Amino acid sequence: MRTVLIVLFDGVQSLDVTGPLEVFAGAEAYRAGSYRVRTASLDGAPVRCSSGLVLVPDHTLAEAPAPHTLLVPGGRGTRRPDTRLVDWLRAHGPGAERLLSVCTGAILLAAAGLLDGRRATTHWAYCEQLARDHPAVEVDPDPIYVRDGHVATSAGVTSGIDLALALVEDDLDRAAALTIARHLVVFLRRPGNQAQFSVQLAAQTARREPLREVQQWISEHPGADLSVESLAARARLSPRHFARAFQSETGMTPGRYVERVRLEHARRLLEDTPDGVEGISRASGYGTPEAMRRAFVKTLGSAPAEYRRRFRPASTG
Repeated sequence: MRTVLIVLFDGVQSLDVTGPLEVFAGAEAYRAGSYRVRTASLDGAPVRCSSGLVLVPDHTLAEAPAPHTLLVPGGRGTRRPDTRLVDWLRAHGPGAERLLSVCTGAILLAAAGLLDGRRATTHWAYCEQLARDHPAVEVDPDPIYVRDGHVATSAGVTSGIDLALALVEDDLDRAAALTIARHLVVFLRRPGNQAQFSVQLAAQTARREPLREVQQWISEHPGADLSVESLAARARLSPRHFARAFQSETGMTPGRYVERVRLEHARRLLEDTPDGVEGISRASGYGTPEAMRRAFVKTLGSAPAEYRRRFRPASTG
């Protein structure tokens, strides 16, 4: 049996705690003897979440059972953490077989030196802070979770559920993870390297209306001619002026924006429809299955067929 110990503190984000907890508890209900989930705070006293919800821990940290999996959630309480908590993580984190963080829990792991020399992520709004304050950590702001050896860090809130499901699939099997995902009414399909945002959220919205209209056009017509020349004509600008203005206002080059929209469109069709790869490649603007395959392998590390096998729900009806 794997003991999962979740660290509690005032200002914790309740979903960072309860999301993974429900996954591991669901796995225990699915296959008894798989997990024992416990919570602990510094002195064993109840903690108040950032939402106002009060959680009552099972133990003090000093008396908590030695964990197989140590999970550190995030929340407002990570902004000015109790130094005793950081010290406890520094002393006990290395002894866990698996070390996890959700959201800004990564900031606590980094403060304890547990992410030095590792690749990690956190909530998108705090990636820059994590990289600035802890230069020994290789911060990747894009994925919903990152696994580096026995250490795994995840992005904001619901990504903790994705990470926990991935770990259950590793520990037990895919059937167990899928059963839990269905029970929680979530899809067992988000790979760790899926972006934290849709491309429309990841990019800034252009200030000028013609450029905003181009952004919308790209999103609604991924299979169209989306060359710089074509998009510039739609914005009534010269190609050179359009390219400069688009990057200045959105933070992405037109080509990069188009690439991400097309990949996102293709990914959703693979996940949500039975359409063939050839038809999806045309509808997403790739032209050929081979061009789409190259884009998937480059960005997601798997070919379209493999991506569909891994991340499309087993039943769509």
